[in-house]
Amino acid sequence: MEIETRLSEQIARYMDLATSEAKLTAANMANIDTPGYQAVGMDFGAEMRGALNAVDQGSGPRPVRVKAVEGLIARPDGNDVSMDRESLNLAEAQLQFKTGVALLRQEYQRELDAIHADSK
Repeated sequence: MEIETRLSEQIARYMDLATSEAKLTAANMANIDTPGYQAVGMDFGAEMRGALNAVDQGSGPRPVRVKAVEGLIARPDGNDVSMDRESLNLAEAQLQFKTGVALLRQEYQRELDAIHADSK
């Protein structure tokens, strides 16, 4: 049996985006010593708005739009990855994911409470 609500679907998309953010950050960190590598990222807010619109329209997940991060200082080898920046991005993605887990737990508990309310 599958229990899914609009809110649980929105939270799932939120968690997918947090996971995508962590993956992009990990890719940047893995390429910190690659000459000419340019850090990539996404606009989390814009992607979340798009994901919410997709849920409202009943469509499936859409691909994340990844772009080069602008305004970073490149080293002489052309690489512009900053471990400090990436560490902060990773911490933010982890917090977003943990928040999503907590929200999803609350949503499922609310649904279970509604189911069990009929049996009382």
